[in-house]
Amino acid sequence: MRTLLWLDDIRNPFIGDWLLQYSPDYYYREHFAQQVIWVKNYKDFCKWITENGLPEIICFDHDLADRYYDNQTQSEHTIWHEKTGMDCAHWLVNYCIDNDVDLPQWKIQSANEVGKENIDKLLKNYLKHKNLKNED
Repeated sequence: MRTLLWLDDIRNPFIGDWLLQYSPDYYYREHFAQQVIWVKNYKDFCKWITENGLPEIICFDHDLADRYYDNQTQSEHTIWHEKTGMDCAHWLVNYCIDNDVDLPQWKIQSANEVGKENIDKLLKNYLKHKNLKNED
């Protein structure tokens, strides 16, 4: 079964066009044996992969529930510090190394442009390093 792991604390992949917007290849495929798994934090991300193995594709958010916006005061407040999508990407790279498996495809739907760029660079650098190592 083809699986997409959706990491996001706010964006519900089953409502609206999030999947269409961030993973159109997956969205449009004619295979009906697909599943989308929605995880909202680092702990659930790691747990799902540990128990189920790697999905075909992962869609990352960077900021995971460490802030909320108060509409009355129109200010941001910190609730707690949750690990980010970047922490999930680091864990994923280590999981791939430890289990000698290929990195799945990925997309990043984060509104945090710096966080988005950092996740993408980490995963691309891992692939580059792995490919260079395989050439030796």
